[in-house]
Amino acid sequence: MSAEHDEHSSLIKTPKQLIVVVVLSLVVPITAFILLSQLVTTGATVSSTSTAMSAAATAERLKPVGEMGAIADPNAPKVEKTGEEIVKTACAACHTTGVMNAPKLADKGAWAPRIATGLDKLVANASNGIRQMPARGGNPGLSNSEIARAVVYMTNQSGASFKEPQK
Repeated sequence: MSAEHDEHSSLIKTPKQLIVVVVLSLVVPITAFILLSQLVTTGATVSSTSTAMSAAATAERLKPVGEMGAIADPNAPKVEKTGEEIVKTACAACHTTGVMNAPKLADKGAWAPRIATGLDKLVANASNGIRQMPARGGNPGLSNSEIARAVVYMTNQSGASFKEPQK
């Protein structure tokens, strides 16, 4: 026989090998199907003493992720927030954790060189953004006086003694 013919000849050479291949071609997929169906249909069981299936636990799992607050009238006059409120809602995400090198609240060492630049410079940086900090702390709805109050609140927590601007 030629080399080309040997290359294309069947790998099954005896009837015994043929029977093994036929049996395995049936057994392997059926076994895989049975194991897969067992994996899908069996689940974790809940003991009778567990409270996981109680009405309260089910209600907690089904609770919405967020809740809608009061809807504000767009024509109503804007109520200015305090510096503390603004820091808690807009600034705290970065300034409590120090993310992206933001100076942490009450870290006098980190704030001292910034405080030395003066309130006007700090308010301008907060209004316009600086380095990774977005303008107005990422909240474009904040007024200039709210930004100033937030800056005063943060810096006063960190050793400054700036006077809070009037509303």
